[in-house]
Amino acid sequence: MQHVLVRVVVCLAAAVISEAAAAKDVVIHAGTLLDGVSEVPQKQVSIFVHDEKIVSVESGFKTAAGAEVIDLSGATVLPGFIDCHVHVAAKLPSRMNATEDRMTHTDIDRAFDGAVFARQMLQQGFTTARDAGGGDDTVSLRDAIAAGKVSGPRLFVALEPLGPTAGHADPRSGLDAQLGHSGWDNGRVDTPEEARQRVREHKRRGADLIKLMPSGGIASTGDDPRQQLMTNEEMRVAVDTAHSLGMKVAAHIYPAGAIENAVLAGVDSVEHGSFATAHTFALMKAHGTYLVPTLTVYEVFYAAARDHPELLTPGTAPKELHNDLLPKQNLPLAVRSGVKIAYGTDIGEGDHAMEFGLLIHNGMSPMQAVLAATRNAADLLGVADTIGSVQKGRYADIVAVPGDPLQDAGQFEHVSFVMKGGVVYRAHGEATVAASE
Repeated sequence: MQHVLVRVVVCLAAAVISEAAAAKDVVIHAGTLLDGVSEVPQKQVSIFVHDEKIVSVESGFKTAAGAEVIDLSGATVLPGFIDCHVHVAAKLPSRMNATEDRMTHTDIDRAFDGAVFARQMLQQGFTTARDAGGGDDTVSLRDAIAAGKVSGPRLFVALEPLGPTAGHADPRSGLDAQLGHSGWDNGRVDTPEEARQRVREHKRRGADLIKLMPSGGIASTGDDPRQQLMTNEEMRVAVDTAHSLGMKVAAHIYPAGAIENAVLAGVDSVEHGSFATAHTFALMKAHGTYLVPTLTVYEVFYAAARDHPELLTPGTAPKELHNDLLPKQNLPLAVRSGVKIAYGTDIGEGDHAMEFGLLIHNGMSPMQAVLAATRNAADLLGVADTIGSVQKGRYADIVAVPGDPLQDAGQFEHVSFVMKGGVVYRAHGEATVAASE
């Protein structure tokens, strides 16, 4: 019996020693810190990191015994960026025919594309992202990133967007009516009861949130972006069911009336919101509903419609050219209204930092844009207690740019350092070993 006890004690001691050896302490010396809490930049700050969490933030350049020092004393340090509206496996519209690509690629293909684009996103400084409508491939990618199998942002995923037959999310629109696919009805909602069932199915399949399509859209065949297509009752039932299951609801909506009906139904965020009015934004502000403007997607698709209309879904190029310039014109109205705004791009492949410049050039201050991509975005995701700021107890999601992004918005597109959960994925402007594991 004594021998057994000795062996147990030895094993426990070895486990403790092993755990201590695995523990990692890092001190980051930040020349300037935009912490996602205060709107006032801090100078010469030390950020103490133990394993994956921040343990303290202190004035001055300090060190700790045995800690690795990361010198960012000449850089501006920020919380890891959060993109609240991505489609992680989506390709840029200017490099492929949209219909051909959809008909010749499977969810497995999309999973591999998503892994590539997620890695690129992380290298751009986005340590968290919310996929606003995908399939089982996005759930698998989320879990693979969380397990450390591939590198990418911490993902929150919605499955297929919920919407009506012939709506923006109907995969059959514009295709031969005889074509079919086993997954094409996963998002169909034509009654309140179907809305309840789909939400529950999505939860069962691993969704973190629900995406609704209450209005028509632009990059889709046959529907009208200025019309509400889901009924108020369908929206209400979907929202109530999602909230009862602990899931938030993001709603793709363009017209003012549909936005107002969705806000009254209880959605947590309005994606796009392109045709909103002062009254719409006042209602959103009163209900605490977030706006995710997604100016990047309009910039990208407008250029594609202008230069390569043949590559887009049939019949959509005229809708892009007619509508894609309006959101930028409308953003100042949203900013002046005081509605809460979170950062989102609505792209997968491509430059996710582009949104910073678009927000700033169309009505937001540089600090407002920073907070939209950090503090506000974390609040919208419901995880402000773990990410979105550089403070004690948060994950060590930290990025840096060489210059001052409050004076030069172009700095956001030149991220030189990326740490996610205490692991460095980019340093000195280059991907590290961790990024390729």
